[in-house]
Amino acid sequence: MAAPVLIAGGGIGGLTTALSLHAAGIDAVVVESARRIEPIGVGINLLTGGVRELVELGLGDELAELGVATAEYAFCDKYGNELFSQPRGTVTGSKWPQYCIHRGELHLMLLDEVRRRLGPDAVRTGARLQDFAQHDDAVEVRVTDRAGGGTETLRAAALVGADGLNSTVRTLLHPDEGPLAWSGQRMWRGVTEGVPPFLTGRSWVGASDGDVTLVAYPIGKDRTNWVCLVRVAEPGLLPEAADGPVDDRREGLLKEVMAHYEGWSMGWLDVRDLLERSGDVLEYPMVDRDPLPAWGSGRVTLLGDAAHPMYPAGGNGAAQAVLDARVLAYELAQADGDVPAGLAAYERARLEPANGVVMAARAMERATSPSTWDRAQVTQMMEMYRMKAESEVAELNSRASYTPPAPRAGS
Repeated sequence: MAAPVLIAGGGIGGLTTALSLHAAGIDAVVVESARRIEPIGVGINLLTGGVRELVELGLGDELAELGVATAEYAFCDKYGNELFSQPRGTVTGSKWPQYCIHRGELHLMLLDEVRRRLGPDAVRTGARLQDFAQHDDAVEVRVTDRAGGGTETLRAAALVGADGLNSTVRTLLHPDEGPLAWSGQRMWRGVTEGVPPFLTGRSWVGASDGDVTLVAYPIGKDRTNWVCLVRVAEPGLLPEAADGPVDDRREGLLKEVMAHYEGWSMGWLDVRDLLERSGDVLEYPMVDRDPLPAWGSGRVTLLGDAAHPMYPAGGNGAAQAVLDARVLAYELAQADGDVPAGLAAYERARLEPANGVVMAARAMERATSPSTWDRAQVTQMMEMYRMKAESEVAELNSRASYTPPAPRAGS
């Protein structure tokens, strides 16, 4: 294809798409609306399926250096009494580990790799997508320079909307969608340095006291990521503030968090110390969207949170975006220049599995938000998850690679 693939959004999904297309011999350019890409955010989980894809892109050593290989999921009450635990990563028989990692550091690592492999101009920052127009042989994308205000039209073989939760590309493709769906929970997130290791030292921990939940896990460099989840309303559509839509992220107030955790005494984890010594605190509503029956059409598609925003239950968002990226590049490479056919094959391969994860995350969130947790309920829920995970491990270990075969000589 003569024109490059244009990727709207320079997040984890967009950058992985650029690397995957480059590895498949397809030119790509990323346009990112932020004027500067910085290591923002806190910890995330990168599940084994996503780790495999980044390893096959040649990033295994970088991941091992940045992340903590998760050994187990452990669930307990607010007094630290264990209700259930489950091994994770290579302990389960997976050929690839699971990592807990700082989102910003993973993001910058991917950015550095894109610029090193594709060139310094492969990522254009401060370029906001306005709209697009499809033609038989290309898609024209209009972008505005946020610094100078000028507008230009870029010609691309395809447009991939990897522009996140509030995706412009998704809005243009699906203009009749309503507000985000809200679980009724708000999340406060932060990172604390110098927390003594707890349980295995590589444990992801979830603790709950009914409508108040705490998640904590190490992310390397003597840092512990924490998430506080508090139910404040019944599930429904995300309400709008008087001056417009509620932001999906804002600076949180620590005093708002602390009040919900009075009386927590886990013994092996000092909850008050964990929260009080945190750096910046971010606050989010827990939101997703109802799955779409189709992501795109013709030469335009969606990827990652733009295609299938999901609750963080299960920690699957980053891995799903990485899988999207790899499958998209694989199918475009297999399509032999027929871009619409390649994107259609990508959607057929990824839409149903990704939408299934969205619905599974909703089910998990609801199952872990009763008035009180009890051992029998948590054990039943996690046993179902274990059975699903074990089948996924076997499938992952045996599945063929998404790395396209190298072109034959002379082709």
